[in-house]
Amino acid sequence: MLTETSAPRSARLGLRATPEQEILLRRAAEVAHKSLTEFILDSACAAAQQTLLDQRLFLVSGLPSLALLDMLSAPLPAAGGLPALFSRPAPRTRA
Repeated sequence: MLTETSAPRSARLGLRATPEQEILLRRAAEVAHKSLTEFILDSACAAAQQTLLDQRLFLVSGLPSLALLDMLSAPLPAAGGLPALFSRPAPRTRA
């Protein structure tokens, strides 16, 4: 997770919330002993990191993981016409 740095905050983000959302966020920030800004930024960054992680990592357990490993370990199917294709001279080398 991103941590606070000593770099000054210069980017400004604006958002609008319903009164109910504001009350909820303020209560949660108070319980977490954070300012509203810190709470919102920490929460938003955690959600953003999780969203990005979900795009590049997936977890598989149990029987599906064994099936996946078997599939990845299985030999490749026969190449069909590839050996014949590669045995011919390239078009640019033909006279």
